[in-house]
Amino acid sequence: MLDGKTLQNFALLTLKIGVNLQKGQGLEIACPVEKHKVAEEITKQAYLLGAKIVRVRWENEIVDKLSYTYADTPTLCDIPKWFIDSKNYLVEKNFCYVAIAADDPSAFKDIPSEKLAAAAKARSKALKKFSDCVMANGIRWCVVSVPTKAWAEQVFPNSLDPESDLSDAIEKTMRLDRENPTLAWKEHIDNLTKKAEYLNYKRFDSLHFKNGAGTDLTVGLLDDHVWLSAKETAKDGVSFVANMPTEEVFTAPHAKKVNGKVVSAMPLCENGKIIDGFSLTFKDGKIVDFSAEKGYDALKNLIETDQGTRRLGEVALIGKSSPIAKSKILFFNTLFDENASCHLALGKGYPTTVKDGDKLSKEELSKLGLNDSVEHVDFMIGTEDLTVIGIEKDGTKTPIFTKGDWCV
Repeated sequence: MLDGKTLQNFALLTLKIGVNLQKGQGLEIACPVEKHKVAEEITKQAYLLGAKIVRVRWENEIVDKLSYTYADTPTLCDIPKWFIDSKNYLVEKNFCYVAIAADDPSAFKDIPSEKLAAAAKARSKALKKFSDCVMANGIRWCVVSVPTKAWAEQVFPNSLDPESDLSDAIEKTMRLDRENPTLAWKEHIDNLTKKAEYLNYKRFDSLHFKNGAGTDLTVGLLDDHVWLSAKETAKDGVSFVANMPTEEVFTAPHAKKVNGKVVSAMPLCENGKIIDGFSLTFKDGKIVDFSAEKGYDALKNLIETDQGTRRLGEVALIGKSSPIAKSKILFFNTLFDENASCHLALGKGYPTTVKDGDKLSKEELSKLGLNDSVEHVDFMIGTEDLTVIGIEKDGTKTPIFTKGDWCV
């Protein structure tokens, strides 16, 4: 399971294509303790590439669950200054940051949603300076994933060896099964870049999403919106890939120009809770109604986090022919599931999806229509019958997606 040469290739992809680590630069890795060998390999390869220092922040969901069970809510919401300072230190010292996302989707299923939501809100508020910097590409960052026992058992409940099956699936989505994974990624990035360039050329005023599940939603775009793909550029001028895998091109919706109803296409795992079969109704950008067959309280708490979580901060396009979509695997992990389906995000928008956004203040970005929040949560809306129509200011309509896939 991601061992030997495959693990080495995984580490090198993460460092060379993902965060694009430079000689003399610091690196922090957030990693589940269960996967310590992965952190060790990334650390080793980072030093061989010339890293100045590598630090690992260990994560343990069992310990976290014990804290959620026995600590009271005010204590959980008291985020230590040393922790906040440690995150801001990464920005001050221009560290690269690698997060290994391998959560158990049901880790906190027995914890009250209100307690989880309160702690998440407090943590998001405390770390807003750091998260704002990350979303503005102030540092180079990358989210990757490896299989853990509990996660694998949920994805492959009937398998005799779920970790091996999940490992195989991750290897394919990461293109680690290719003869030259690095070259395969460069070709993939070029392909996504071409799609983003086409959309930037068209300058659509809005997108209309519709399918048989009940989605009928018009998403207005900022006048100065910019479509981005896998490859981005940090403030230090060095390129990086924030998510591996990634299959999307994405931009900024106008926070006050979203109207209609959208129905989820896949479950959303949020704070250890599963939200499924949900719908959101928007008027003038704001959620005015919502429902969920499962996880209603978790959805309600998410929407009520702040004013920004009632509006959209991202719209992303992914065709059904992406490797993740074709696998037909429900990963219960947003890193993968969002890349199997067109998706939207509640909460903060990326300043990088606005022309010269890195030079604008929060107030200026807000006047242009970019949403702000302490959260940014993706949810999937793409189906095999989804149509997406690009609408220009003069009303001209151009099909972008038909039957769930690109047609441009």
